[in-house]
Amino acid sequence: MPKFAANLTMLFNEFDFLDRFQASAKAGFTAVEYLFPYAYPAQQLADLLQQYRLTQVLHNLPAGDWAKGERGIACLPDRVGEFQDGVGKAIGYAQALGCTQLNCLVGVAPKNLPEDQLRATLLANLGYAARELKQAGIRLLIEPINTFDIPGFYLSRTSQALDLIAEVGSDNLFLQYDIYHMQRMEGELANSIKANLPKIAHLQLADNPGRNEPGTGEINYAFLFQFIDQLGYDGWIGCEYKPRTTTIAGLDWLQSCL
Repeated sequence: MPKFAANLTMLFNEFDFLDRFQASAKAGFTAVEYLFPYAYPAQQLADLLQQYRLTQVLHNLPAGDWAKGERGIACLPDRVGEFQDGVGKAIGYAQALGCTQLNCLVGVAPKNLPEDQLRATLLANLGYAARELKQAGIRLLIEPINTFDIPGFYLSRTSQALDLIAEVGSDNLFLQYDIYHMQRMEGELANSIKANLPKIAHLQLADNPGRNEPGTGEINYAFLFQFIDQLGYDGWIGCEYKPRTTTIAGLDWLQSCL
């Protein structure tokens, strides 16, 4: 049976963030993920995980100024020092939280810079992060994101991510496959997951259109969950969707889709 982690950035948003740990545990989740932990002391978050017996399965490397629309800095040539500092900060948090996977949001490509410069910067940054994380016993992930939601995002297709992974040449760089994003960009979900399973370290979900809970859109999650289970995928599936009403009211999918 698939293992589901509550994405606390998007789920239980009827609660203050720190109260979402208790809410997720009360709803039956045993694991959580979220975009960033950096606004809170690591020990405060670690205490909540311990108190509610939750596993932290994922968070992101620092991704620039989120409030100003930045969605990662790994491809930006003038932010390499900031990126490297962020890797160290993320490792410190991950170790405090017992989190063994970190995702790198690569960023929006500036229109005034050539592609070869962006790619070279990204490859160097990924190589650096993969080495540093490996020493800490943490896996590095990269995630293709659809360009409808984030126009200009540098990494938007599975094949592009796999090419980057191959070129970096690290055994500590993996694919985070978001079912919602890849439905919008590619389709062929089952075949893509099957073909790339050895490189997929984490899955995320939401339905389409709307990015709401499973069962509200076009994706056949009942089939897909069974298919993923039959493939032998033993990682987590992060529930990164926008509840159509409230999180609690929309959790029937956990029973109806399995």
